[in-house]
Amino acid sequence: MESVVKTFPGVKALNNAAITVHAGEIMGFMGENGAGKSTLMNILGGVFPADSGDIYIDGQKVEIHSVHDSQRLGVAFIHQELALEPYLTIAENIFLGREMKSSFGMVSKDKMAKAARPYLERVGLKVDPNEFVGRLSIGQQQMVEIAKAFSLNAKILILDEPTSSLSEREVRILFDTIRELKKDGLAIVFITHKMAEVFEICDAVTVMRDGEYMGTLDTSTCTESQMISMMVGRDLGNYYVRTFNEPGDVRLEARHVSAGKRADDCSFSVRAGEILGFYGLVGAGRSELLKAVMGLFPMTGGEILIDGRKVTKHKAKEMQKLGVVMVPEDRKIEGLILKDTIAFNISLPMLHSFISHFHVNVRREKQIVDTGMKDLNVKAPSSSVNVSTLSGGNQQKVLLAKWLATDPKVLILDEPTRGIDVGAKAEIYSIINDLAKRGLAVILISSEMPEVMNMSDRMMIMNEGHITGELERRDYDQETILKYAMGVSVHE
Repeated sequence: MESVVKTFPGVKALNNAAITVHAGEIMGFMGENGAGKSTLMNILGGVFPADSGDIYIDGQKVEIHSVHDSQRLGVAFIHQELALEPYLTIAENIFLGREMKSSFGMVSKDKMAKAARPYLERVGLKVDPNEFVGRLSIGQQQMVEIAKAFSLNAKILILDEPTSSLSEREVRILFDTIRELKKDGLAIVFITHKMAEVFEICDAVTVMRDGEYMGTLDTSTCTESQMISMMVGRDLGNYYVRTFNEPGDVRLEARHVSAGKRADDCSFSVRAGEILGFYGLVGAGRSELLKAVMGLFPMTGGEILIDGRKVTKHKAKEMQKLGVVMVPEDRKIEGLILKDTIAFNISLPMLHSFISHFHVNVRREKQIVDTGMKDLNVKAPSSSVNVSTLSGGNQQKVLLAKWLATDPKVLILDEPTRGIDVGAKAEIYSIINDLAKRGLAVILISSEMPEVMNMSDRMMIMNEGHITGELERRDYDQETILKYAMGVSVHE
């Protein structure tokens, strides 16, 4: 793809965008949110046409005006939000719109199941083709999408954030499958925000910024800082921002907390001005434990103390009144009302402070919203735009502003940088550091080990609902952390 331009009303999304991918190559595709990655791939996938620019497949200039055109040319686009029908079988999904029929002209499930098996075997999915897709894990559904791509004779495969909802085991299976596809000669575009994935799976990486092609780097020779600098157009300096403070008094203490199978006999505390990290592999129970502490899940045992006093009414609303708030992992489902404005979202927890007897104190509401947007540097035309129009990083800032407006003592952050670009991540890290400097007790839950190691003063490590290890910053060691996370004794 060369010199691609695309303009939407009021926005030039692409200007001189480009990407080149060879057969048998895995090309990483990176850039900040809004850099134009998805727009360029949507043009290749036939979702909408380019205003100008050229596309060549196998050396031949092609015109792509629809998804059908794209598929006919051998392009398969597997979106982050998988486009499968849960109440149809695997085989029915693979051949949707191309159903096979019996000699009587009826749709033949047997024929489709038989035809689907070789495609499923090629991606290593050992599941009955007549199984309903809704019963599969996200990782298995992704393999069904890739199998469907094979049934369309795809030679170019676009994977958009393919690991965002996968467990560690599913990521390993996906990567093994991608490596096999590379051997088979497919050209693969791998869109991701995760640096570690680029260096592990990709041969090269194409970087975009502000809708323009910035360059292509060989992953065997480039550095992480080179890639980040190309993406953001500036040197981020220290990516993880920390100024360590002497912690104050214990703000929150959990004693022997249990929450059914989610958490079992877990104890920890966090002090004012301290960042306490929670690490564990997928399914370890980190989010579940903290949701139980927050009062979002029922506790089956244990007690919570705030500033040394036992919490008697253990409900989320009461915890909020006591100064404990939680920024959830899934901002789009649990955190924000996307179809409403920035102002509405930020002011939501504080309605009681500016609404009285059917009277709205508009000045007070504006003050809360403006302060939140200014303090967290939310980039938006105004507070009246819908949250859905913002980048992932700015959505995350709105979510933070929403809960910081309550002036909390304890802030629980569940995967605060998931799905946002490196520039926004650096900003979020700086914000978290400033909050700790101001004396907030911060609990940081993350599945990214470097994030927890660089941002926390102390770390709790979980495995299958249990806290298996506690480490001070001076004792951080990747091998030790991983042993605790896998339930292996560090003394073996």
